[in-house]
Amino acid sequence: MKSWLIRAVSLYVFNVVVLLLIGLLMSSVSVGWHALWAAVILTLATLALKPVLLKAFRGAASKSASSRTKVGEKVVQYVLVCVVELIVWVLTVLLSGVDVRGWFWGYVLPPLFLLIAWVIYDQIDDRIEAKTGEVIGSVSSRMKRTDAAASSPGSAPAASPEASIGRDELRDGLTPEQRRMLDNL
Repeated sequence: MKSWLIRAVSLYVFNVVVLLLIGLLMSSVSVGWHALWAAVILTLATLALKPVLLKAFRGAASKSASSRTKVGEKVVQYVLVCVVELIVWVLTVLLSGVDVRGWFWGYVLPPLFLLIAWVIYDQIDDRIEAKTGEVIGSVSSRMKRTDAAASSPGSAPAASPEASIGRDELRDGLTPEQRRMLDNL
């Protein structure tokens, strides 16, 4: 859950930056503050799209006799993403306040920029996900060791009642009075 949240936040920030760059570099697209809402749409679409595309491609490749390669998988994924980015861009323009002037410059070119940005993010995403997994794993293992050391009877001297109350409050966030009230319910 935490890695998913980190991925969503990093993708959202990345999409905001890309949309602002599209607005700055292209005179036919006016993004402005609408980049914040448009990035929400792009982020949700990307988070829903990537697993579906991977599953669909792997399912189609396993049914065919030809062997798939990682490069082939990425190429097909990027082509599909380009088509979907076009659809998502049109939806983004319709659902947010992004202003587009010109058919080619406003509707065809931005999805290509989004595709390039998505390829870059896809390369970064794998590293972010791996690093997040490492950090979360090390933190959770340290917390387990701390909990195990605190709960083993021979490892620490007898704790005072105040320390016990403090530990209980840290575990559930409730004071003793709140805990009693909940017990009485």
